[in-house]
Amino acid sequence: MPAANFIHICRALDVLSLDAMLCRQPAKGNSSKGLMERERKIFHSVCHCCETMFSLRSVLLAGLFSLCICQYYDYDYEPAAQSMPSSPNCALECTCPINFPSAMYCDSRNLKNIPFVPTGIKYLYMQNNLIEEIKTGVFDNVTDLRWLVLDHNNITSDKIQSGTIDKLSKLEKLLFSYNKLSKPPSISSKSLDEVKFIGNQLATFPSGTLSGMENLTTIHLGKNKLTSEGITGAFKGLKSLMLLDLSENKLKKLPAGIPASLLMLYADNNDIESIPKDYLAKLPLLQYLRLSHNKLADAGIPGGVFNVSALLELDLSFNNLESIPEVNESLEHLYLQVNKISKFDLPNICKFISPVNYSRLRSLRLDGNNLTHNSMPDDASSCLRQASEIIFD
Repeated sequence: MPAANFIHICRALDVLSLDAMLCRQPAKGNSSKGLMERERKIFHSVCHCCETMFSLRSVLLAGLFSLCICQYYDYDYEPAAQSMPSSPNCALECTCPINFPSAMYCDSRNLKNIPFVPTGIKYLYMQNNLIEEIKTGVFDNVTDLRWLVLDHNNITSDKIQSGTIDKLSKLEKLLFSYNKLSKPPSISSKSLDEVKFIGNQLATFPSGTLSGMENLTTIHLGKNKLTSEGITGAFKGLKSLMLLDLSENKLKKLPAGIPASLLMLYADNNDIESIPKDYLAKLPLLQYLRLSHNKLADAGIPGGVFNVSALLELDLSFNNLESIPEVNESLEHLYLQVNKISKFDLPNICKFISPVNYSRLRSLRLDGNNLTHNSMPDDASSCLRQASEIIFD
């Protein structure tokens, strides 16, 4: 991975608080030991930071090769600071721990409105409430807010007043999952590094919504009603984008105009029937591709489309494939369970077998197909010499 991408990860995880959390939630249908091993390597730290804490960037760099990003996470933790006295300037409904003076916790309190936010607050946690609207002036004292967490509320797009979120010019994280948004809110912050709109009612994500967001690394848009046409041009110009989650939508094809910086693309649980020729060649850094639970058949997969050296994980489970697609020898995890495969096409995994030419596959799932261990060719062991898990049933 290029050094530039290391810098983007460190920027996204610059400082961690004592209540940082590791999480892991496997993708639907993928519960094998091999996938669990892979997902232990996939990391996303839910953190909150404050000005008084020292940077952990050097620690992150030291362990960076063991870190990545998990697909879903929730703010279901109990902050360690909650038991400590609250700042006197804090809203009565909330807690502002004196050891984290720039954070205000208003989560899980049955609030119907966003309370008064005092000057100096930079990290605002409002998840798991009953909030329906964002009123004019509610953020007037905190235009330098960095994190705004509004997951699990009842906010609709027409109840977000103009001049509220779009005036937060230093916002870095906007977490707005599980609300009732029919369109994304207006955003102006060029500092934004993560947006999260999982579980809303978005049918479109208009081009220009994220225009100029050159620091944006992570976009979660899963569990919406997005169509392929509805996201045309939505991700153009996002030079730092590393993770794009479009799972559980209504896509019929993979999105066009994806930045070449992308490392992870999740498009599982859609209606995708085909993949454009050379699609992955335009994403030279892509390492993780999830396409499970779609409508892919052999006719929709051009020859060699997955034969790219950067790809480490490919999930094509729960589709309509009749043969093993051609992959690169550098691929480490291949998930093909629950398809219609009846032949073990070894040349599609290893074109040549020699002491230096063999597959780097560690996990291969073929359960739910028309294959058994007896389907493996005699020389399969020479090709799959690094595989620790091959599942047929």
